[in-house]
Amino acid sequence: MRRALAGVLGAVLLALTGCGIPANTEVQVDGSGPAVEAGASSFRRDEPPSRTASGDDRELFVKNYLAAAAGEPEQAYTRVKRFIAPENKSRLQEKQGSEIAVNVVRLTEKPVITENANGVFSVRLPVQQVGLLRANGVLGPPVATDKEYRFSLRGAATSGQEGTAEAGLFVTDPPNVLLLSVDALREYYQTSPVYFWSSDQRRLVPDQRYLPLAVPHERRVSEVVKWLIAGPSEWLSTGVSRLPDRTALINNATETDDRWEVTLDLPGDDSRRLAQIGTQLAWSLPELDGQLQLTTRNQSRVFIEDLKQHRLAHPVYPVNDNPQRYAVYEGAVHPLAYTGEANAPVPVAAEDNRNVVSAGLSRAADRVLAALVVDVPGGRRRLVTSSGPDPVSVDNPSAQTFTTIGRPVWLRSPDPRQPYGLVVADGNLWRFDDRGRMEQVPLNVPGPVTAVAASLEGHRIALVVGGALHLAAVNLDGGVVTAGPARRVATSLTELSAVDWAGENTLVLAGTAGRSAVYQVSIDGALQTALVSDVGARVTHLSTYPTNPVVALPSALIMYEANGVAYRYPQGDTIRRDEVLDVTPPPDGVRPGSPTAPFFLF
Repeated sequence: MRRALAGVLGAVLLALTGCGIPANTEVQVDGSGPAVEAGASSFRRDEPPSRTASGDDRELFVKNYLAAAAGEPEQAYTRVKRFIAPENKSRLQEKQGSEIAVNVVRLTEKPVITENANGVFSVRLPVQQVGLLRANGVLGPPVATDKEYRFSLRGAATSGQEGTAEAGLFVTDPPNVLLLSVDALREYYQTSPVYFWSSDQRRLVPDQRYLPLAVPHERRVSEVVKWLIAGPSEWLSTGVSRLPDRTALINNATETDDRWEVTLDLPGDDSRRLAQIGTQLAWSLPELDGQLQLTTRNQSRVFIEDLKQHRLAHPVYPVNDNPQRYAVYEGAVHPLAYTGEANAPVPVAAEDNRNVVSAGLSRAADRVLAALVVDVPGGRRRLVTSSGPDPVSVDNPSAQTFTTIGRPVWLRSPDPRQPYGLVVADGNLWRFDDRGRMEQVPLNVPGPVTAVAASLEGHRIALVVGGALHLAAVNLDGGVVTAGPARRVATSLTELSAVDWAGENTLVLAGTAGRSAVYQVSIDGALQTALVSDVGARVTHLSTYPTNPVVALPSALIMYEANGVAYRYPQGDTIRRDEVLDVTPPPDGVRPGSPTAPFFLF
């Protein structure tokens, strides 16, 4: 199994290094590097540039001004005011503590800098509002609606320094908000997810945070503990559990001889809950491999001898290291064959593997979860589901039929006896089970639903509603699948058509950026990378095997379909007929069909 994964990794690395990225691919949209996954940061501790670092370079000065708020929140206003002319500093009204928030923006064009007759420069910043970065590291939905900001620049007024590089520039008439570009967010913060237990206390769920690189290493553990105590992001709160009320950190975490000690005031002195917090911290601090001791005021104690081994013993995701590729060919699911990758027969009974349009298969312990979208008379489509040992008989049809049905996805429930999935049909979101039962899932946002994707732990979903990206937490309590309030996410792509998860806190999106394109985007929309900048047609199907901290992969494995042709990324190849196994070659003179609706089974 691991040998097969090594082949997969080798193929990916070869594509990335030996062959290069396909000619129709651009690598970066925002910033200087790809969106960072948990545990992948270099952990630098950098402060943004000073006001005078740009000299008299106006473009560089504006770039540095949009980075000045980066760093520890308590000093954000002080850093930004150093860029503002003394006579205008009062225009930026300061906030304190938890009220400190930074408007994260994406420049939609280069800054427009115009010289006026009086020697002052006018600046116009066209922007897309991305979100509000708060002191707890959460990048929440944007509050501001401004599509551009305007201010002016002047030289220093100190006698004898006018016009010199040493004097530098000042902002006049500044916006009354802290601004931070997505480039600065990428450069001066590390993505640092913290983990909360799901509402049923059985699965860890990551919550994206941003930690300033300026935070000293010795405060890192204390900051993460405080984030856990403060609770999850608002959009995630309906799907996860908070720490007990009135939980508090007593003093700061301390490190002695490679052992971290954390003392908590934990109401109820629940030793089981303390052990759960230990596992949360083990995954929320992926760079730590030493010892961790948790103590309560009442002297309850949990000691983790080796954080790295603890993570191995308590994997955050139930994924295997042997993803297998399948596609639909001539109305049936077939395995795909690639050098160095494992393949296996279709885990669906042969008599049920017919009239298939698309499929969603998943593994849960020793069972296979199967959902097939099949053609039925009258030009309609139906969902047929089941679960059981391999090969599974898929013989539970839904009572409803639809004009259109998207790719069905299974939620990775911790209880394989109660499997549930989600699917989009005729513009609405539906939940289904392995008995073919379907019920519509209400959402709090208007518009047709055209795509849904489920995260690895099964408690978060990404949706395309009205052509835009939305996120929602999923609650499985009581055997009922409910979606929490959906949060809209701003991206550069418009007219979205497909989505899947590229990692813990990243997504793969298909949409339009002048041309049909595929991007990798952080779940808050701030960090994005163009994977394929010109697909050539609208993407109608998208499937990934996401990166994760349990199975090491250099990048997500991606397959997609556009205009009836299937592709795989990062290779950039079309998925050909001769790569489809267990099919009968067509007669001489008959053109073979094309594989469609590719997906991964894991």
